[in-house]
Amino acid sequence: MIDLRPVGYVIGLLVAILSLIMVLPLLVDIAEGRGHWTAFAESAVLTFLIGGLVALACQNGNTGSLTLQQTFLMTCGVWLALPVFGALPLMLGETQLGFTDAFFESMSGLTTTGSTVITGLDDLPKGILLWRGILQWLGGIGIIVFAMVFLPELRVGGMQIFRSEAFDTMGKILPRATAIAWQISVVYVGLTMACIMTYLALGMDAFDATVHALTTISTGGFSNYDASFGVFSGPMEYAASIFMVLAALPFVRFVQLINGHATPLWRDTQVRAFLGTIAVLTVFTTIVLTTIFPHHWEQALREGLFNITSIMTGTGYASVDYMLWGPLLITMFFFIGLIGGCAGSTACSTKIFRYQILISSIRAQLRRTRYPHGVFQPKFDNRPISEDVLNSVMTFFVFFVVTLGLIAVALTLTGLDFVTALSGAATAVANVGPGLGDIIGPSGNFSTLNDSAKWILSFAMWIGRLELMAVFALFTVQFWRA
Repeated sequence: MIDLRPVGYVIGLLVAILSLIMVLPLLVDIAEGRGHWTAFAESAVLTFLIGGLVALACQNGNTGSLTLQQTFLMTCGVWLALPVFGALPLMLGETQLGFTDAFFESMSGLTTTGSTVITGLDDLPKGILLWRGILQWLGGIGIIVFAMVFLPELRVGGMQIFRSEAFDTMGKILPRATAIAWQISVVYVGLTMACIMTYLALGMDAFDATVHALTTISTGGFSNYDASFGVFSGPMEYAASIFMVLAALPFVRFVQLINGHATPLWRDTQVRAFLGTIAVLTVFTTIVLTTIFPHHWEQALREGLFNITSIMTGTGYASVDYMLWGPLLITMFFFIGLIGGCAGSTACSTKIFRYQILISSIRAQLRRTRYPHGVFQPKFDNRPISEDVLNSVMTFFVFFVVTLGLIAVALTLTGLDFVTALSGAATAVANVGPGLGDIIGPSGNFSTLNDSAKWILSFAMWIGRLELMAVFALFTVQFWRA
């Protein structure tokens, strides 16, 4: 029998902490003077009482360590409990969303997906807008720590290949997981502050700069405006692109960098592949836009770079309606959303390292076909890939494709057209944000979908953010056997 008390203690404690963070948008609402602060006050009190009581009730079971089963339950439970309580201000505040819409918005925020059901963002109280940004920022730092501390131990989707990367190669610099989490948090806060200062320097007001920095560094994509990042243009798009790229790089490399070890960052094959892919796609998009459409080369470069970076990193900002760019680029945008950034970053989707392992495995298999008696070992970052990692990565790809297909079919059964269902499934499982088509494309949102579709998409965002296998393991009989 699994002891659920340590799991309940951690979840209750995090829920109580979430209530304290609600004070920030409460103070912003008070300063704005529109009388909407009571929604955060009521939400904070309720959240603190429930989280605190759960933590107290489970405190006697807190041993300071978790078993593998408890770790799975804790990680999945946290990303279910926090969206529930994060939804309270959206239900009680100016938006007055129903529970389905509020939970969808909160789940989209904490999973840094960026899909929204809210219209009229331009006129909402600042507290609500800040809360949406805070949810994404918390989800961003949470997923980095989860990816670097827990996923390698859970052996999910090939992430065990980074176990030594996070702990062993750092030597005496970072001897414990808590030290890694702390230094990653320092880097995360530092990048956020740098992004705020850059946006301020380029002309954003303080509030917009703060919220957009929170959602840029978290690669979340929530904006204060219905037009998303289209409200801004010029140098602002270049700046956002740079910070989205930085947020999609492995944060453990930044930790090594600030500790005086720059070589691992420059030699990381993930980083080189990720940056190279963005560069190639940007050049291709620029050529297409200047050839087929009446775009000046600088406008084509800027819009191509920004929107490609936004979709590939899973941020989900949109500066233009790229649905007007023609079927070639629309199709390309669908597939680049399934690539993602680097492991150990705030970026989502399948991650670039899994494609590298897949390609290496295919190359090795082709060589074996040509030379049956040869010995060809797939490699990643010039290191042999173990059979355990290969199997884990291949399993992840199979589960990803099957899950995407099942979610798409389920959405079709709710009455959605094929394009909306397929792109909606992809954007939810990959945690990208906008889909394709007139309904959920870059110029639309998810507000018109029925409740069934929103719950399906909420489930898809949840399992996608937790790398699929961490959730699916809970539905196996073997998991619950003592």
